[in-house]
Amino acid sequence: MPVFFSPGPQTLRAGLSCVGSAVFVNNRTTDSDLAQEQDDRSGVHELVSHLPLQMLLYFNMFYFPCWWVSAVAMLHLKFCLLPGYYQALLVTGVILLTTIEAARLYLGWVGNLTEQVPALAAFWLLSVSFQLPVLLFFLTDAAVLILPLERAVHAVLLLFLLAQIACAFLALRTVTRKRTLLFHLRQIGEVEGLDPQHRRHQHALSPLCSLPPPHHHRSVLPVPGEAHLR
Repeated sequence: MPVFFSPGPQTLRAGLSCVGSAVFVNNRTTDSDLAQEQDDRSGVHELVSHLPLQMLLYFNMFYFPCWWVSAVAMLHLKFCLLPGYYQALLVTGVILLTTIEAARLYLGWVGNLTEQVPALAAFWLLSVSFQLPVLLFFLTDAAVLILPLERAVHAVLLLFLLAQIACAFLALRTVTRKRTLLFHLRQIGEVEGLDPQHRRHQHALSPLCSLPPPHHHRSVLPVPGEAHLR
């Protein structure tokens, strides 16, 4: 009959693990898998919010009202000199920039501080797909009668936008790695934290455990006198 050895208490095993880690941490080599696993587990609890991105968002939040006042004032000065389709394009561009900029700054601020991949991805996509083409249109199309002040404020906002796109890409890569590592560690924790009843159920369902128990009192060698008994 098989004998099952129950493991020690969970607190005792955790205490022994902590003591062993504290005593033998200096004896591990640099290429040890255990040391790498501990580095990964400690990296899960680190804050990976991107500080340069947060600073850019902070300064952009104060600069955007200045840009909006300057852009609207310059558009008012040259509005009567522009063709009808350019008037519609410029008005639509200013409205689009204003609307998307508010949503973009909010998504970047919340996604960076709370380390949310969807918010950071939406911030990056809005920056690349909408804000960047509209700003390039304002700066490169000579038919819109670009004024010196307008060129300056658009250039500064474009620099902010390009820096934010680069920083958001780095922040997305870091946060995605952390979320992936956290997911794998949670899966490992769920596997290691199975209750004994579930383990016994899996053990009973195993094909190796369905074999009949061996007959310990029966020998495969011929016993003298067995033939006479038969």
